[in-house]
Amino acid sequence: MASIRSDSRQVISSSTSLQGPKEERDLTNSAGPSLLCRQSTADYGSDDIVQPRKLNGSSADTPSYQNLHRELLLSHKRGLLLEEKPELKRVLEQRRLELHKEEEMARRGPSDLETELRKRQQKLQEQEEIRRRESQQKIPEFVRVKDNLRRTQTSE
Repeated sequence: MASIRSDSRQVISSSTSLQGPKEERDLTNSAGPSLLCRQSTADYGSDDIVQPRKLNGSSADTPSYQNLHRELLLSHKRGLLLEEKPELKRVLEQRRLELHKEEEMARRGPSDLETELRKRQQKLQEQEEIRRRESQQKIPEFVRVKDNLRRTQTSE
């Protein structure tokens, strides 16, 4: 067990010796906030300050991701997310919207398409009525009288 610990210490010490002086300073700077507070920034030149590096392939860097995140935060603050509203409020809002749409449709009146469809429907109904009358006129009179008698007998 002791040999494993000594081997790991040797590996760590060999890796720190390969790093060089700048990397060793980086390790001392990352020791903790108490050590950083004790050291003054005047001791180091501008080259010695460790600058944070951006990660390659980070999705937080893309503008579309940032825009989506900003929109999500704003909508959350406003309460626009459906999951954040109680179910009763959502149902009441849907009913109000439906009523508002129906009232708007009633006030607006029929569109050109609707008026044309109604005209065509009326023409078709009139043509059917004319065909029905013509077919009844072609039936002999005694058959029509017989049908009328049946209707009067069943209604009594």
